[in-house]
Amino acid sequence: MSTSDTAQGLRIQRRFTTEGWDPYSSVEWSHRDSRITNPDGSIVFEMLDAEIPAGWSQVAADIMVSKYFRKAGVPQVDENGAPMLDEDGRPALGPERSAKQVFERLAGTWRHWGEKSGYFATESDADAFEDELKYMLATQMAAPNSPQWFNTGLHHAYGLTGPAQGFWFVDPATGEMTASPDSYSRPAPHACFILGVKDDLVNPGGIMDLWVREARIFKFGSGAGSNFSSIRGENERLSGGGKSSGVMSFLKIGDRAAGAIKSGGTTRRAAKMVILDVDHPDVETFIDWKKAEEDKARVLIQHGGMPADFNGEAYLTVSGQNSNNSVRVTNDFVQAVLDDADWQLTNRTDGSVRKTLKARDLWHKIADAAWACADPGLQFDTTINEWHTCPAGGRIKASNPCSEYMFLDDTACNLASLNLIKFYDPVTGNFDMDAYQHAIRLWTIVLEISVTMAHFPSPEIAQGSYDYRTLGLGYANLGSLLMQQGIAYDSDKGRAIAGALTAVLTGYSYATSAEMASVVGTFPKYTENADHMLRVIRNHRRAAYDAAMDEYESVTTTVMGIDQALTPLKLLLAARESWDLALSLGEKHGYRNAQATVLAPTGTIGLLMDCDTTGVEPDFALVKFKKLAGGGYFKIVNQSVTPALRHLGYGDAEIKDIVRYIVGTSSFDGAPHINRESLIEKGFTDEELDKIEKSLPTMFELKHAFNVFSVGEAALQRLGFEVDEYTSWDFDLLRALGFTPVQIREAGDVICGRQTIEGAPHLADEHLSVFDTANRNGKLGERFIHHTGHIKMMAAAQPFISGAISKTINMPNEVSVEDIEEAYRISWELGLKAMALYRDGSKASQPLSSSSDDGQSEEETEEITAAHEVEKKIMWGQIPAGMSPSEAYAQGMRPPRFLLPSR
Repeated sequence: MSTSDTAQGLRIQRRFTTEGWDPYSSVEWSHRDSRITNPDGSIVFEMLDAEIPAGWSQVAADIMVSKYFRKAGVPQVDENGAPMLDEDGRPALGPERSAKQVFERLAGTWRHWGEKSGYFATESDADAFEDELKYMLATQMAAPNSPQWFNTGLHHAYGLTGPAQGFWFVDPATGEMTASPDSYSRPAPHACFILGVKDDLVNPGGIMDLWVREARIFKFGSGAGSNFSSIRGENERLSGGGKSSGVMSFLKIGDRAAGAIKSGGTTRRAAKMVILDVDHPDVETFIDWKKAEEDKARVLIQHGGMPADFNGEAYLTVSGQNSNNSVRVTNDFVQAVLDDADWQLTNRTDGSVRKTLKARDLWHKIADAAWACADPGLQFDTTINEWHTCPAGGRIKASNPCSEYMFLDDTACNLASLNLIKFYDPVTGNFDMDAYQHAIRLWTIVLEISVTMAHFPSPEIAQGSYDYRTLGLGYANLGSLLMQQGIAYDSDKGRAIAGALTAVLTGYSYATSAEMASVVGTFPKYTENADHMLRVIRNHRRAAYDAAMDEYESVTTTVMGIDQALTPLKLLLAARESWDLALSLGEKHGYRNAQATVLAPTGTIGLLMDCDTTGVEPDFALVKFKKLAGGGYFKIVNQSVTPALRHLGYGDAEIKDIVRYIVGTSSFDGAPHINRESLIEKGFTDEELDKIEKSLPTMFELKHAFNVFSVGEAALQRLGFEVDEYTSWDFDLLRALGFTPVQIREAGDVICGRQTIEGAPHLADEHLSVFDTANRNGKLGERFIHHTGHIKMMAAAQPFISGAISKTINMPNEVSVEDIEEAYRISWELGLKAMALYRDGSKASQPLSSSSDDGQSEEETEEITAAHEVEKKIMWGQIPAGMSPSEAYAQGMRPPRFLLPSR
């Protein structure tokens, strides 16, 4: 990073592109069909012949085409690039048809606003900036949050406008608040919002006004969070002489309002965070809210016959399902828990004590509710505010829906994530640090320019975003990177590497922010916060050097610094140098941004970049489903397994045996007991077996391949079975044909695989931990990452993140409430800012994916799902070609049912 001439603008070096050459010249392109259908085969969405980078999976292509292609208003061109006209002789309008169009409207818009606002030294630097970003987008090296894909460049590239919808921005030339004239001349690129709410019913900034502000955010694909602790508790006095209905009555209204809005107008649910302080008089009811509603949903499912899917009637009937809930706790409260001391709930109007109870009882109530339904999570208020760069502006009281963005009320954050695996060469084992830092610098500039070009859903947010200019750069695929390097996720070395990579991310991003400050000035509220911000930067730097706790300034919880002995030297030096640079440039120039980084869930954009793992997560399971270009799904082993085995020294033949052990042969040939010969003896024809064999790549258990849709009603009837929709659906045709359970299991192990690496041939016991995932794998797998492994990984990254970390702490079904209490305590002790957990099976409808994009915790990621959930849908046999399992599940599809054999 050179700052010698930054007063004249930023200089941009080329690393991936060449001046004068097409930035896509080294990218191979393909034309593909993308199709989404209803259960009856009717087409919901279809685009034929869409242009997509050839290296992208069909999953990534479908996300780009169905979610991020603009569907209307785009000028159409012919195969030679000439404008097309409609029948009236006017320019023909339609959808985007090439990923190039999307990349160009994004990168071109960022370049436009950067040039317009004086960020670049020369036009050549602006050219380089645009070309490098196009290349990184096309090669899946990085991706911005979904609202950028939805909204950015629609006016700049296509001239789209639209009615004004209550958005605002601060004019940088005058510093004046300005109403946005239309929907698109300034885009809405921010994913994460924190909205303040006053104890007022109808005035601006109050309760009912909040729903309007949230609606604007949800409509354009973003999420919002609020702390409702200022609102009076139930039965507190009102100025008119009556009594308050309490915070819960209003939370239920907000929940219904959010549930009526599809985020960005797509299939995604609106994303919302609801927070209440631990001393609020209604906190006990708040803690039990979703637990009680979950109990209602179970009754409706189990006794009312309603579908169990999350979008079904049972969950639509109950409240509290459209938000993540968190309780805000202080160090004083946690200490009261540890001391078994009393805790007071206080009225909002006068601070008087409403109720005194044991802190430990309240702590247990939180853990019990989370055990039952995964809510509420915890946010550690004291830790959050000890790392606050701008306390002169007030305390941090809330977060966005996934808890990674934590800052002042009425501010917003736009996100982008780097795909770590794209900087790693599995053949040489080298991580390209120079390319990583180059990408960090460019994407920090992208996010900063995005603040400049954006408009916001209220004057307060527009002012807060202008004053503080908070950013959210992060990464994805950490779990895959560690696995490919042969390093266990739950290991000291894994945590050391994660900490160092995160340190480089944030240190270099802050250094870039200081560089930008030398060109276009600091954020407006920097001067009054300079001492506070530099203190926080110094604390980050201390963590990079693994300083002793007594060296930190105003930090009371443990800081997990980088293990200097376990971190590869080049990576360790880069981490230290990044923070040396961030501090020295900040002391000289100040900073352009009050915050630089978060670790977001990267749900949809993780799939867009073909990541095996999202955000800071480990892999969910070793075996997943991969969508095929021609429709249907194929069972695959995590893409990182083979490179990991090769890194660990296994040969090609050994790797082939291990992968076959995990995923199976998907063929009757050579299988014990149940094979083509034995099945023909039972009465099957070759044609029938060919049809069944085609379904084997999608099966987790062999018996599920023998359902009515694979076998066919005619074959079942010829074999002596009658089909009826009212009888037991778990009838086992293979058992009825005379195969024993042992024979079925042994054949299934060969054909469908074990879905676990445990017990695989050739594999050394000391390498098992490298392949541990968040959940047990298959029926035979016993290993999984303990919840303390998740917590410690977050603790390794947290000292180097400006905001916080969106991550689910996965727990097996058998954990106790006391285990959850311990997990909360460890999280607090290790300095996490927030913690959310999920006990397997704790909801009647378990989401297919528990990560969010850029603001959504229950993302409808139909392409990659929990293996056992997909298996259930596929064994039902009602998924037409081209339909995803989650689409079928969302339609409430039911399994086929068989009569017992008539013979």
